[in-house]
Amino acid sequence: MSLIQHLINGELVNDSGRSADVYNPSTGQVIHQVPLASRETIQQAIDAAKAAFPAWRNTPPAKRAQVMFRFKQLLEQNEARISQLISEEHGKTLEDAAGELKRGIENVEYACSAPEILKGEYSRNVGPNIDAWSDFQPLGVVAGITPFNFPAMVPLWMYPLAIVCGNCFILKPSERDPSSTLLIAQLLQEAGLPKGVLSVVHGDKGAVDALIEAPEVKALSFVGSTPIAEYIYSEATKRGKRVQALGGAKNHAVLMPDADLDNAVSALMGAAYGSCGERCMAISVAVCVGDQVADALIAKLVPQVKALKIGAGTSCGLDMGPLVTGQARDKVSGYIEDGVSSGARLVVDGRGLSVAGHEEGFFLGGSLFDHVTPEMRIYKEEIFGPVLCVVRVDSLEAAMQLINDHEYGNGTCIFTRDGEAARLFCDEIEVGMVGVNVPLPVPVAYHSFGGWKRSLFGDLHAYGPDGVRFYTRRKAITQRWPQRASHEASQFAFPSL
Repeated sequence: MSLIQHLINGELVNDSGRSADVYNPSTGQVIHQVPLASRETIQQAIDAAKAAFPAWRNTPPAKRAQVMFRFKQLLEQNEARISQLISEEHGKTLEDAAGELKRGIENVEYACSAPEILKGEYSRNVGPNIDAWSDFQPLGVVAGITPFNFPAMVPLWMYPLAIVCGNCFILKPSERDPSSTLLIAQLLQEAGLPKGVLSVVHGDKGAVDALIEAPEVKALSFVGSTPIAEYIYSEATKRGKRVQALGGAKNHAVLMPDADLDNAVSALMGAAYGSCGERCMAISVAVCVGDQVADALIAKLVPQVKALKIGAGTSCGLDMGPLVTGQARDKVSGYIEDGVSSGARLVVDGRGLSVAGHEEGFFLGGSLFDHVTPEMRIYKEEIFGPVLCVVRVDSLEAAMQLINDHEYGNGTCIFTRDGEAARLFCDEIEVGMVGVNVPLPVPVAYHSFGGWKRSLFGDLHAYGPDGVRFYTRRKAITQRWPQRASHEASQFAFPSL
């Protein structure tokens, strides 16, 4: 059993204190130990970042971008190796892991445009002999706390952009599946990133609190559950830090009577059951407008849910692997039991699944509920597992009211052929990311990712243009060079043009 290490100031280091087990979810066996950083270790990473910052902030953006170009190439060359590590520790299929990495690489590509995105603005002659401009300046030492469900992609939402903006970054990844995250950080160093600009420290709440409380850390990015997002936002902002904290979700898909049902079913299968539903953009509620749509949807879904190919994530040609931990599997099973007790109709029951040769793995089959109502816990709470709930309503307006009343507002979509309905939905729905016949409307890297309501704490979304704004602060400069031959009297009124 190997020990995964921290990466601080360009070196792999151990922490002599506490550690945690890392499991292979397909076998249920412990495969690694990961250290849980002490406050002293966190401070070591902060000190390294602080020391590296002056030189890095003064490195031309074009040179920072060159590091990202080399990084992108290394990520593509190591795709199979990274995907294998993700699958071994998270459980998702190799194909899903490769897809995750590709979406992360998109953000590295956006970071490669640093000379363009950091140009600032210039206005000549805003007044007599007066020029004005603004530029983007880095914050200093910033940090990111990332979840288990995307160990490659979500960190790549954060530190490539933060780093090309001139900051130094400390990453605290999930302790459940840290190996791929660490490897990717090492590849960035191989690409030529100076020591101290990026550190990776493993840990739990103690490490998070140390980053929150450290005065040197100027900003925190977080992706995870809503209670933790709210905690980080509250504790960090009252210390004067800038925070973007992305929380939970309960994403609805609305199916209109005119929807292309076969394509909608295919889309829902991937969106609800892909990655075992362990996605903040997973569709977990299908809202059917009319009983006829609901009956037809259930009839088409049932055989496909029952036919899901489930096995060890590192095997090829699968639809789903295991959940990340036994505790996660048991929690989702508890939600299924609660749904039955609440009166929802369990059409497909995924509990009790055993995979030959992997009987100790954390497996759960796909589950499907019909006649789910808004007061039920399986409707209100984020299950984060392979469970799809079908809700029946009479109209598009009722479907939209259902979504707008929910505490979360991360992602949603509508399946329809009606442009008027789609436009109304996009305009009036109170959700941050919306798809029209697109079940997982995750924005491309040159837009920004983020929800509304209790799915996001903070004013700026992740990556894209909002990411640039988050990891920089604007400085406005007004400059005057009076002509030598002129002399002006003092002005005591507030200056104007």
